Amino acid sequence: MTEVKKVVYIYGDKLRRECDRLPTMLNRASIVQDLINSYRILCSDKVLTVQSRDATEDELKLFHSSSYINFLKKVNNLDNFEDYDEEQQEFGLGYDCPILEHNYDFIKTIAGGSITAAKILCKTDYKVVINWFGGWHHAQRDSAAGFCYVNDIVLAIQKLTEKFTKILYLDLDIHHGDGVQNAFELSKKILTLSYHKQAPGFYPGTGLLGDIGALKGKYFSINVPFRDGVSDQTYLKVFQNTFPKIVAAFQPEVFVVQCGADSLNGDEVGQSNLTLPTIGECVKSVLKCDKPAIFCGGGGYNFVNTARLWTYLTSIIVGEEINNDIPDNSEFFTSYGPTYELHIDSGKQKDFNSSDYVHKLITTVEGYCGAIQAQP
Repeated sequence: MTEVKKVVYIYGDKLRRECDRLPTMLNRASIVQDLINSYRILCSDKVLTVQSRDATEDELKLFHSSSYINFLKKVNNLDNFEDYDEEQQEFGLGYDCPILEHNYDFIKTIAGGSITAAKILCKTDYKVVINWFGGWHHAQRDSAAGFCYVNDIVLAIQKLTEKFTKILYLDLDIHHGDGVQNAFELSKKILTLSYHKQAPGFYPGTGLLGDIGALKGKYFSINVPFRDGVSDQTYLKVFQNTFPKIVAAFQPEVFVVQCGADSLNGDEVGQSNLTLPTIGECVKSVLKCDKPAIFCGGGGYNFVNTARLWTYLTSIIVGEEINNDIPDNSEFFTSYGPTYELHIDSGKQKDFNSSDYVHKLITTVEGYCGAIQAQP
């Protein structure tokens, strides 16, 4: 019998090209994929690369409303949308999510990556799947939001429910995973856990410490909101004192992890202090649970730092050490100057997360864990 490979990597030229045409992230997917390829991590016999398949209309409607999907289908082949201004606004297609040409084809491809990942966990013995082209956590049931036109994460979780009863969604993006929480806030079978920045005027403005779900889903939405300037030390202290306790209380059968890179130092949108090893430690904590898992991408507006992070995380997930020097065969090698190194320095912003506030975060989450364990 052929030994089952450890890690599946979701890829497709079409998937990469579609991600590349996002207005706020032009060519980011190619920059990320180029660095991963330059390190030759995917050449390891521990990795199987699997072709992504587009989502079907029925699969999209596992979460998204018929009215939203039908509108995107209606305008898919148009190049002028002026006659649909009112409907565009209704469906969140403006400002941060301007309507795209062939928008329906776009969301089918983007959603397909994470649905393909979920199908692999449901139908095979593979245990870990990577899809850096997914992670679009802000899209709502009937609208685009926050640069996200489709919520591939919710769709993947919906697919996972065909096999798994208890699913833990972990969001490491600097922004609250509001679209995923909203989808499952009434469920006790899917626990959503988001570590993010919460500050006046910072998008999306949700994910308060006291935001814990509702009805049967009470306590199964857990939010850990950091104040401005969170340091590596503060982030890890809070994560390491909360994540294992949440896992112990909930006992998930499978993980879905959003690894947004906008929490890194140098991201103009996230404006945070973190470095690669901090997010790496979070990913290692998930891997130590030895459960099936999907690792997705997400935000990241400093494109070369996003490539650095997801390449580094790929090496951790696959179990291959990589050199700190950026390979000079990278097509975008000059973009990594002046250091031409994989790792970045931590930020120097003041950390406004006081010891008292950190204690409050940890003890409050501990209380939520007790409430989860007390559930029948």
